[in-house]
Amino acid sequence: MTIHSLYIYDRHCICVYYQDWHRTKRPKPAVEGGMLPAVSQTLYPTPPTNTEGISSGFSSPRNTLSSATGIVVAMNEGSNQVPTSLLQSSSPLPTTSSTGLPFDEEAKLVYGVVISLRNMIKKLSGRDEQFVNYRASAYKLHLFETISGYKFVMLSDPKTDSLRFVLRQIYVGPFLEYVVRNPLVKMDSREQGIDNEYFRASVDRLIRGLSVFS
Repeated sequence: MTIHSLYIYDRHCICVYYQDWHRTKRPKPAVEGGMLPAVSQTLYPTPPTNTEGISSGFSSPRNTLSSATGIVVAMNEGSNQVPTSLLQSSSPLPTTSSTGLPFDEEAKLVYGVVISLRNMIKKLSGRDEQFVNYRASAYKLHLFETISGYKFVMLSDPKTDSLRFVLRQIYVGPFLEYVVRNPLVKMDSREQGIDNEYFRASVDRLIRGLSVFS
């Protein structure tokens, strides 16, 4: 069992963060204008700078899916330097090949799967049930949605148990600490993502510490 990737979407349906681990094929960089800066260091390595030539404060602590028949599961719910302990948790990503699909297209496909299945569940159940995860033959998709409309999506091995609690841990931990409480992160700006060194390193350490990560 293992974890493949993490996507975070804002309330405007835009992918504002991406990180992957055990992917043998990585998506191609997005087409020009198809991806916001500060979404992924791997696919958009150059950090944004402001007009005064000062690097972005994102380092401040405050500051291809293919359709397949699967199983849908639903449930009813009524310092300017990165700490050494965080950086040591990050490991260089292994050399991977490209899927041939631009990242912006892949992100749209993932979001489309989430929205389609969520709407289907609401229509079929007749109750206020929430889409939790979806399993296909090659992967399992996990979803956690916040009250503010942010969607945390994770792809894992199909045999992995529900990782919704992990997505919630990312939200209440690194996300609140290094994104929401960081005044230099422009949330919902539609101009840039939420990636920063503290957040990425903290998420990486959390994921690598899970028993399912191998």
